[in-house]
Amino acid sequence: MTRANGGFLLVRTGNRRVGLELAHVIEVMQLGTVHPVPSREPAVRGVADVRGRIMPVLHLGALLDAGAAPAPAGDLVVVVTVDGRRVCLEIDDVEVVVREPALPIPPGSTLPWAIGVARHPEGLVPLLDLTALGSRFMEALPT
Repeated sequence: MTRANGGFLLVRTGNRRVGLELAHVIEVMQLGTVHPVPSREPAVRGVADVRGRIMPVLHLGALLDAGAAPAPAGDLVVVVTVDGRRVCLEIDDVEVVVREPALPIPPGSTLPWAIGVARHPEGLVPLLDLTALGSRFMEALPT
């Protein structure tokens, strides 16, 4: 299913590159102090005060791998909105904005949480469906 034509922000987390729909992206920023909180979702790093709002911080790579957030914590996040709620996704780097429409997922590819792919000089990049991915973790986030 491809639906977004507004573009994608390609980011790197660990050794993987993924795209986030620009319609969900609020900003990219350096993150200050993260306060650990208990959570059923192991990718939750904690919560942070972002411009006067307390927001959950999730490590994007750990979320995609269904694992725990690695140590040490990074300091770069993409603030996104998922189902009307703001969430900080910890990443390693921001690479580029892609304005082309999403391409279909190639047959036989296993790309969970992807709505399509984008071309990149180093290969195809999965474009994440944050709404579907959010359904996995939203109930486990601190409020």
